[in-house]
Amino acid sequence: MRKIIFFIKIIIIVMMLEGVLMAATIEEIQINNKTVPMVFEEAKKLPIVSMQFIFENAGQLSDTKDGIADIASRVMNEGTKAEGSTRFATTLDAHAIELHSSVGRESFVIEVSSLKSEFTYAIERLKALLQDPNYTQEAFEQVIRQKFGWIKQKESDFDYISSVALRSELFKGSVLARAYDGTEESIKSITLEEVEAFISSRIGYNNASVVAGGDISVEEAKRYGEAVLSILGVVDTNATSSIVVLDKQTTIEKQEETQQAYLSFGSPFYFSYQEKDQYKAKIAEYLLGGGGFGTRMMEEIRVKRGLAYSVYATFRTSKYTSYLSGALQTKLSTQEEAKKIVQEVVDTFVSKGITNEELQKAKKFLVGSEPLRTETLSQRLSRAYNEFYYNRPLGFSADQLRLIDSVTLEEMNAFITSHKEIAKLSFAIVTKNKM
Repeated sequence: MRKIIFFIKIIIIVMMLEGVLMAATIEEIQINNKTVPMVFEEAKKLPIVSMQFIFENAGQLSDTKDGIADIASRVMNEGTKAEGSTRFATTLDAHAIELHSSVGRESFVIEVSSLKSEFTYAIERLKALLQDPNYTQEAFEQVIRQKFGWIKQKESDFDYISSVALRSELFKGSVLARAYDGTEESIKSITLEEVEAFISSRIGYNNASVVAGGDISVEEAKRYGEAVLSILGVVDTNATSSIVVLDKQTTIEKQEETQQAYLSFGSPFYFSYQEKDQYKAKIAEYLLGGGGFGTRMMEEIRVKRGLAYSVYATFRTSKYTSYLSGALQTKLSTQEEAKKIVQEVVDTFVSKGITNEELQKAKKFLVGSEPLRTETLSQRLSRAYNEFYYNRPLGFSADQLRLIDSVTLEEMNAFITSHKEIAKLSFAIVTKNKM
């Protein structure tokens, strides 16, 4: 009887998810001879509208100098040249408009949101910003000062230092090994003219996608999208090529004035974003170190030995690379023991696989918690865009949920034991200065 009730709950959850996910659609905006894709979902529960303009191959990995993409996004948050930062921000506040630029590894994003009654004005504000960015020396120097402050803070962020050191080793010789957050030296060398050139060469209608949702019709969303994109030009679109992860084990240490040891670790994971069995990687990640308490990492390192307060290990898969990444903090006296246990946990995981009890626990959590990841419009739009970006059909995540529920222990262990490359762990350790 309990099994029947459980499966009924699963069916209900899947039906709910299908209803939610199918609400999102892929639409098209025509700009000149280019079709710009738009991920769209109408939601009338609240009188709010949100639009994101996402420019691909315009993120940190396309830096002409380390840190310039981040500087460019900060400059775009300084308002227009005609009004200046303060006056521009005041007009946004007066109409309760959120207008913000940000940058990731692959994309440059400009987001605008407001009440439905103010959204036409919000789009006019965005158009003004794109047509007249605050390319003044005063605004630029303010951004540079802010960035220097961020860099200074990171000098004592030992988690950050160890992760950067690991990345420079795992991806040696590639664009991903660079200091794309920027260094004091690289930021000093950036000029306002270079920022202008970066923005004009990265933000165009031909590398754009739009994500729109809220109390708005698809026709309205298309008109707003066209109004913004039509003022942009055409840019070069050079995608990041595939990046190979170091497939041999190595350990590097950086000595700092620290009272703890900070360990970052990683390894190759030969798994493409185009694989259909993403659900198997999700289960494996959850059980190895992505699910908090109950994972192999937490059980062996925190619960049994008390070596760290927290530890994680996750699979990072993108269009250009795929790898395992993890981190923990421990006492200086136990850094070698912690490192050894991390290696042992991964070795055992790929050699013996998981138990049926672990599999059932993972299924219960991943299926049962799924509605919490799609309960807001923002979450649903983000998921729909992610499916579009990775060339997956809308509803892919719901299909994966069904596969999670039906996968067998034998299938999971065949998947896990076929990825022995994740045991080729490299470590970057920030530890006590011995001088």
